[in-house]
Amino acid sequence: MTLQEFLNLRFLGNNVGAYLTCVGILLFGYVFKTLLSKLLSKLAFRFIRKQTEGVSESQFQALLIQPVSIVVFFVTVYLAFQVLDYPVRSSELAHDEPWSKVALFRLYQVGIITGVAWIALRAVDFLVLVFQRRAETNASRINNQLIPFAKDLLKVLVLTMAFLVMLSRVFGVNVTALIGGLGIGGLAVAFAAKESLENLIASFTIFLDRPFAVGDLVEVGGVTGTVEKVGFRSTRLRTAEKSYVTVPNKSMIDKPLDNLSLRTARRVSFTLALSHATTSTQLRGIVQNAHRVILEHPLTTDDVQTKFSALTPAAKEVTVQYFVETTSYEDYLDVKEDLNYSLIELVEQHGGSFASTGTTIVQLAGSDALRGLQSPPTPVL
Repeated sequence: MTLQEFLNLRFLGNNVGAYLTCVGILLFGYVFKTLLSKLLSKLAFRFIRKQTEGVSESQFQALLIQPVSIVVFFVTVYLAFQVLDYPVRSSELAHDEPWSKVALFRLYQVGIITGVAWIALRAVDFLVLVFQRRAETNASRINNQLIPFAKDLLKVLVLTMAFLVMLSRVFGVNVTALIGGLGIGGLAVAFAAKESLENLIASFTIFLDRPFAVGDLVEVGGVTGTVEKVGFRSTRLRTAEKSYVTVPNKSMIDKPLDNLSLRTARRVSFTLALSHATTSTQLRGIVQNAHRVILEHPLTTDDVQTKFSALTPAAKEVTVQYFVETTSYEDYLDVKEDLNYSLIELVEQHGGSFASTGTTIVQLAGSDALRGLQSPPTPVL
């Protein structure tokens, strides 16, 4: 038997040559799918090189090589089976077609749609990477907040479109009629998803009204933390205890929100309790010099109050209030510590003393008597 006669042998409706060609195309697609995907990615990158904003070609290829290779392989599968007398055109897939033919073509369609959707998702990741590079050159907390939100929104749209296309092309669902039918049951769905819809609408309100941005320190509903992310449904806050609190977006706009990062200064207020042994001359000097020392500090504002505010059986009380002109919590603590030391030194320089804060009761061993021992004088700051 000659080679030509062998290639012309027929079984299952096709000759050996057609089967070998089909296998050859499949092997070619499987072996060279990665190489072809790299070439296609390289060509695509050349068209968008000027808009990449510092994103390298290797980063672009790392995102697209895998999904593009999947699409390339499915295309080679389609071309390979086109060689055989086994057409898989959708127009020929009638109800009387063999179930194997229908199943294979449906599987092929699902693979192609999934691959294209995967490419679209990776394209979204690439766009986000480009905008992040731009945001680094023009630092903006609004950009840091908007980019993750836009990324999630675009991915939801891509997945939704892929699902609708799959319903239409693979399963033959009339998507237009389906969307129209959703209007009838829309009220029931909206009622069932009332909370989710409210939070979704609240997320758009946050972006339009901009009461806060990523990185701001906020207090809402008794929770204080730094905003790390604003999502579709909730906002994530990092508290001072380093815990991660998730607050529904509806609560972020319905409840009073205090954006602590927008404060121009931080208030310090406390009572200085001096003992009754402190004379009026000493007290007056302490009050006047305390006002001067606080006012002269480089990080305090001109709004300083030091007043002899109350005379109680326990102490002579001086109210101290000032504002630290900083938004940094660390600087705020440093200024408080510095001025607290200065106030203690002032009291000591004028010969004054601090009132005791209370009495400690101790039960003596072997005795039923109770003796009150005064605790050492300590300042109330």
